[in-house]
Amino acid sequence: MKNDITIKHKLGLGTAPLGNMFRDVPEEEAMETIQSAWNEGIRYFDTAPFYGAGLAEIRLGEILSSYNRNEYLLSSKVGRLVLDETEEKEGLFEYGRKNKIQTDYTEDGTLRSIEDSLKRLKTDRLDMVYVHDISPDFLGDEWVTKFDEARNGAFKVLDRLRDEGVIKAWGIGVNTTTPIEVALELEEAHPDLSLSATQYTLLQHERALERMMPLAEKSNGGLVIGSAFNSGALLGGDHFDYQDITPEIKERVNQFNEVALNHGVKLKDAALQFSTAHPAVKAVVTGSTRPDRIKEDLQALGAEIPAAFWAELIEKGLVSPKATIPGK
Repeated sequence: MKNDITIKHKLGLGTAPLGNMFRDVPEEEAMETIQSAWNEGIRYFDTAPFYGAGLAEIRLGEILSSYNRNEYLLSSKVGRLVLDETEEKEGLFEYGRKNKIQTDYTEDGTLRSIEDSLKRLKTDRLDMVYVHDISPDFLGDEWVTKFDEARNGAFKVLDRLRDEGVIKAWGIGVNTTTPIEVALELEEAHPDLSLSATQYTLLQHERALERMMPLAEKSNGGLVIGSAFNSGALLGGDHFDYQDITPEIKERVNQFNEVALNHGVKLKDAALQFSTAHPAVKAVVTGSTRPDRIKEDLQALGAEIPAAFWAELIEKGLVSPKATIPGK
């Protein structure tokens, strides 16, 4: 693996919310959020065609195109093409653009996806590319067939682009652990930086520790962690892993809150520090449409958290004893 990427602050801006995820985000609010991230020193930005059918990429390009391209890292994703044809939307991005989305993990589809992203982002290159949502949570039983399509298409193209120096790194961008694990064990493909959303968080990490984290560390490339708050569940939100939160998850969050209260700790601080502490993790990307949240996230990474807080979480079975504890 060649990747020697260093991400400033170990923090990046994730742009799914800027694609109008869950609500219609006013243009001014979206622009202020991106600008705030830049002003606070964020220099890694992650996006995808899927986020509002290109809306997040367009918004990001409006701001970033005014800066020196060598000053920041940019990642987007392949596996979905944004078509000119339109349709009525529902689900995560019902408030996004109306363009139809077509799933395509082939070589031609991958190259077209990158080309389209570059236009929307108003840039000449991507630094990292993730093969998006090639996973059972989006594709059901068909994910194995689509994974095979990607293995013979997207993976080979991205390996070549990385080896030619066109991109710095590539990997899988998913909300489950298995696709990343399978990809890391392939002999003919060599992903070196994957984006794992929702799976290595304070609230949910046991499964990731079994295989994904050791394999990522062994690959000498690693992981970017997304959705460190599990779609806001940990911070009192109504969603967990992009779905409505369940009573069981709410009860678990209450248990975390009790321990945090005992030690005067903010759960946001603990969550971000936990997700960045593992040696395989290059960065965490946090998504927001609130400009002031970026500063909060940066402060959270530097907040002091007593060792007794982590010890109580482990004692109560809320955090695995196998996890890398911040500060150790």
